[in-house]
Amino acid sequence: MEGISHRVYSGPARAPHRSLLRALGVGRGDAGRPLIGIANSYNEWIPGHMHLNTIAQQVKYGVYQGGGIPLEFNVIGVCDGLAMNHEGMNYSLVSREVIADSVEIMAKAHGVDGLVLIPNCDKIVPGMVMAAARLDIPVVLVSGGPMLAGDYEGKKVSLSQIFEGLGKYFNGDISEDQLCDLEDAVCPTCGSCAGLFTANSMGCVMETLGLTLPGDATIPAVYSARLGLARETGAQAVEVVKNGWTARKFMTEASLRNALTVDAALGCSTNTVLHLLAIANEAGVKLDLGMFNEVADATPNIVKLAPSGPQHMEDLYRAGGIQAVLNRLGEAGLVDGSVPTISGKTMAEQSKPAVVRDENVIKPLAEPYRKTGGLAMLFGNLAEKGAVVKESAVLPEMLVHRGPAMCFDDEATLMEAIEKGKIVPGTVVVIRYVGPKGAPGMPEQLTPTSAIAGAGLDSSVALITDGRFSGASRGASIGHVAPEAYDGGTIALVKDGDMISIDIPGRKLVLEVADDELERRKTAWQRPVKQLSGVLRRYVAFVSGADTGAVLGGGGPLA
Repeated sequence: MEGISHRVYSGPARAPHRSLLRALGVGRGDAGRPLIGIANSYNEWIPGHMHLNTIAQQVKYGVYQGGGIPLEFNVIGVCDGLAMNHEGMNYSLVSREVIADSVEIMAKAHGVDGLVLIPNCDKIVPGMVMAAARLDIPVVLVSGGPMLAGDYEGKKVSLSQIFEGLGKYFNGDISEDQLCDLEDAVCPTCGSCAGLFTANSMGCVMETLGLTLPGDATIPAVYSARLGLARETGAQAVEVVKNGWTARKFMTEASLRNALTVDAALGCSTNTVLHLLAIANEAGVKLDLGMFNEVADATPNIVKLAPSGPQHMEDLYRAGGIQAVLNRLGEAGLVDGSVPTISGKTMAEQSKPAVVRDENVIKPLAEPYRKTGGLAMLFGNLAEKGAVVKESAVLPEMLVHRGPAMCFDDEATLMEAIEKGKIVPGTVVVIRYVGPKGAPGMPEQLTPTSAIAGAGLDSSVALITDGRFSGASRGASIGHVAPEAYDGGTIALVKDGDMISIDIPGRKLVLEVADDELERRKTAWQRPVKQLSGVLRRYVAFVSGADTGAVLGGGGPLA
């Protein structure tokens, strides 16, 4: 197949272009070899990214072995943990769009034949894959892999424990010294945080879509096997280019439905909803919140990793990884095994050799943790366009809950109330004006959810927001409420003491206030005035609601 680079760099008129390639060390003897762009998200701010230069080096070796020319470039990345609970979190989701745009710009400007994406962590994975869907050129992905779990007093721990430790500290259950010991223990290696949080959830989804070679989602970051995988991925990238397998070949309705199924079976982060909607939008595939419920209702939850359970990504790797999960689901006809993968095999062919090596980690379908999947979409007058909850991480006694609202218009005020012990058991905490437009940037509410859980209130207090949650959040934490408060959604009209009814199995979220009273409140409501500049101002002008993936207007597949 004649690649894009041939059209950009071949012929006498392209002599100036080739002279610049000579300056890069690309010689005459390299003519005709595919040019593979290596999109590396390495930086020294994110533990999941600090080793990506090593991964990139192995990828480049593989590209050379496969007969291609690798040319590396970088994209930005935000560490959600470091950005949490201050203005930095306004920029996290925004970065997803910047990443997608930067990959598109680099690929289009330089005429690459294909891309190897090297992401790790929350917004970087979907941002890169959104660009791949938009460009529809040959693409493969290899991530930096998950962090190993830490050890604290003989128990495995990961990042969520330190956030919950705050609640225990505020509640007087642990000392400051114990909190410090815990903070030293939870992040012991490089890699994406060790539980099934957003980064690792997205890694599992990418392997399911067939955009990676087997094992990418679960091989720990510090294992040498990941170096071998990176080299194999580089070589395979050249094969993908030669065969003309473009990105949307792997982003079909069937493959995205498989992704929803694995998402449900694992109990992935609520953020996967936001990102899968955005990826589907770029790929031109119809996907809506109703499909998440439809798939979840038919899919048993057979894996329960932190924050929902005591196991971590290293345990899923040891138990057989995503390929074993796919094989188990495929045997029951729950996934479509005919979809292609970048290995050249169908998903069924690729996963067939994988076996479940530990049924305490990957449960039999007949003995699941739950009969239905991990995520649930809720609807009602409080969320006319939907809301999202990680049902598998909710205590049984909170699956159905009714209580009076306690309203907060920002996270800082709520955290002050938690620290002072003002959150009353039985209530429904509402955090609003933190949606895509309202915050702006739809910041994660991990700090308050974890503090509530750490204070022992997760068995009696629910939390509802038009913002979103970290994959590390657990409890009756309901996010992505749409329409958001900034757009005049019902969540903006809730008053302290209003009764809110939550029925997660019934998929209902209802504010028990009469319609005529809500109309009166709506008439009196005024949108808060925000003084914004720079990227946030542009973002608010174009971003859509959470129910459509918080994508920017004008997105979607290229004409």
